[in-house]
Amino acid sequence: MYQPQQNLNEAGGVRPAEPRVLVVTAVEAEREAVLAGLNGDERFDVVAAGVGVAAAAAGTARALAGGGYARVVSAGIAGGFAGAAEIGSLVVASRIVAADLGSDSPDGFISVDELGFGSSVIPAEDEVSAALACALRGAGLDARLGPVLTVATTTGTLAGAQALAARVPGAAAEGMEGFGVAEAARQFGLPALELRAISNAVGPRDRESWKIGEALGALRMASSILPEVLFA
Repeated sequence: MYQPQQNLNEAGGVRPAEPRVLVVTAVEAEREAVLAGLNGDERFDVVAAGVGVAAAAAGTARALAGGGYARVVSAGIAGGFAGAAEIGSLVVASRIVAADLGSDSPDGFISVDELGFGSSVIPAEDEVSAALACALRGAGLDARLGPVLTVATTTGTLAGAQALAARVPGAAAEGMEGFGVAEAARQFGLPALELRAISNAVGPRDRESWKIGEALGALRMASSILPEVLFA
């Protein structure tokens, strides 16, 4: 468990520093969108840790090693599953799932849970995640709560999308970093959230249909809601 840093108060005594929130994105464009939404709120630190679960975990752990954090948020753009999260919408993770952590077999995919080697699921904070989704909708944004999948290779076929949707019922979005961020947070005894803005549909790769600018705009607007929820 992390230990808050300490500062001297006006009377000369020692008091804990106010816990901060670490927001981890993959790339700089996402980081800039989050920073624009936070509008200089100094209670947040925002880092771009790199693409993929390994970079996300390592970058998160490096930031958390300095102490003083109360919570971690994985934030960025992602693919959305048809019928669950449309392009331009927002997804707050109810569960953060390492969807391809396991083994292939002639009978299909076997999760790391079934293999008995650990867990592929990190639960999100139920009340906080639900409050964030509610606040986003209250601000007029299209937002939903649902499982967000972390994969090492993004899905580029209809068959792949259908297999993932069957593997994780209710799957709403697919990214590449959330589980790494959440696992690093777990190692430090901290809760994690995941916030995703949808830029494309999970399935056949059609780059021309992607709306990255629209998704980054949604991420910026969603980030402006974070302070009122996380510091309520």
